[in-house]
Amino acid sequence: MTEPVLDVRGLTVKLPPAADRPFAVEGIDLHVNAGEIVCVVGESGSGKSVTAFTVMGLQDKRALTPVAGQIMMGGEDLLKVGDRRLRKLRGEKMSMIFQEPMTALNPVAKVGEQIGEMLEIHTDLSASARKSRVIAAMEDVGLPDPPSMYDAYPHQLSGGQRQRIMIAMALVLEPVLLIADEPTTALDVTTQAQILELIRDIQQRRGMGVLFITHDFGVVADIADRVIVMQHGRVVEQGPVDQVLGAPEHPYTRMLMDAVPSMTPPARDPAAGDRALTVRKLDKVYGHAGLLGQGRQVHAVKTVDFDLQRGETLGIVGESGSGKSTVARCVMRLIDPTSGEVLIDGDDIARAREGAMRHHRRDIQIVFQDPYRSLNPRRTVGQSIVEGPTNFGLDPGEALTRAQDLMRVVGLPPEALDRFPHQFSGGQRQRICIARALAMEPRVLIADEAVSALDVSVQAQVLDLLDDVRDRFDLAMLFITHDLRVAAQVCDRIMVMRQGEVVEHGPTASVYADPQHDYTKALLDAAPGHRMLQA
Repeated sequence: MTEPVLDVRGLTVKLPPAADRPFAVEGIDLHVNAGEIVCVVGESGSGKSVTAFTVMGLQDKRALTPVAGQIMMGGEDLLKVGDRRLRKLRGEKMSMIFQEPMTALNPVAKVGEQIGEMLEIHTDLSASARKSRVIAAMEDVGLPDPPSMYDAYPHQLSGGQRQRIMIAMALVLEPVLLIADEPTTALDVTTQAQILELIRDIQQRRGMGVLFITHDFGVVADIADRVIVMQHGRVVEQGPVDQVLGAPEHPYTRMLMDAVPSMTPPARDPAAGDRALTVRKLDKVYGHAGLLGQGRQVHAVKTVDFDLQRGETLGIVGESGSGKSTVARCVMRLIDPTSGEVLIDGDDIARAREGAMRHHRRDIQIVFQDPYRSLNPRRTVGQSIVEGPTNFGLDPGEALTRAQDLMRVVGLPPEALDRFPHQFSGGQRQRICIARALAMEPRVLIADEAVSALDVSVQAQVLDLLDDVRDRFDLAMLFITHDLRVAAQVCDRIMVMRQGEVVEHGPTASVYADPQHDYTKALLDAAPGHRMLQA
């Protein structure tokens, strides 16, 4: 039997003294063979990313200290080689794809030059030879017109294109091991499917070993040969993908599997509440005509119509650039619509001046994707929650009492109001953002990708919470998502958008069971693991 391309034996990584447990990972064993994809799954804090970063030698050495074990690659223990040797191995023998390419790429350098930098550091190729090889690498990952894209900057590319650049950079030196850390979390379903297919295709052609970090069991079902399940820094189960997903043995694995949303929408009674929001012929055009009628314009939203009743959740789904978040921002008046109506209590707020808008601001509240960026890191969460109500004239004492009550509603202790955002987990921060939105006692709550970055178990808890607060406060909810599993479970109706237009709209169960538009069918087919995990 050939030697694995990666063999981790008894790895233990120590945490700082003030941490919630002694070790980030403890006594873990795993290996990756040439030509196979091994997926590591687990919740945040399970140790999966620490393992990947320690293999690459990229862990924060001030806080994470390997104290036992071996990381073997090609007969060398990566824990014992010097920094110079480790830098040489990174790129030549092992490479990594990160979760968010926009933060991993240099925003002021051309993408072709960033790929070429790998060749400049690790090879003796001439500048022209490097450029030729970079263009070949860009062609290999399916980028359009590589010679022109060579000179593009990251902000000029789509999310999927930026991720392909990251993959080209990781593979340009043809390493034997590729580590992918949540590389598709932020991508819509069709782009995600393309990236997964690309990784699998290149892995098979080159015979690489791939260590794939993810919390998405749909991705695991689509791409993995073997699965490793981690909890609290330990490996609790591992085996072939069919065995682990088909007959999980450990209770933790079964819990994670049970938390995966089903693609089958549950039966829902039609909402019978009063109409909370009406949108008619909503249009949004970015750009301007320019001189002599010339110029670049983007028609982001085209003649969108919908009604939303209290006690009802309307889901808006579609790929990145489909216009779904633009609709939400127009409804919130975070941006001004070009034309159309947005009616609340019969008042059209689409073009209302700020003075007239002010009393409607409390009627519509939004929960964003990233709760950490949504909360002021210098203010306690209590200060963030009471700020809105007190700005609208509520007595500070009453606002504090409301905040304490809402903390209980979202499942957090009222005493935590005195803590700062960094002292909470991601799921807890999102609960705080929901409490802050509810503090305004809105009629409409918009959730814009509010659970897309959360682990499946935490995601399930937040989805249950959103369902609960909708019913408890008789809210109308506009739910923006690219995750069709999540949409299936929480939305009464679904509106499918493509290139700014609504291509299909109807009850969720009807749309999922019998999609009428080809684009809707393509989205449903692209949902990761939809066959293996169908429930």
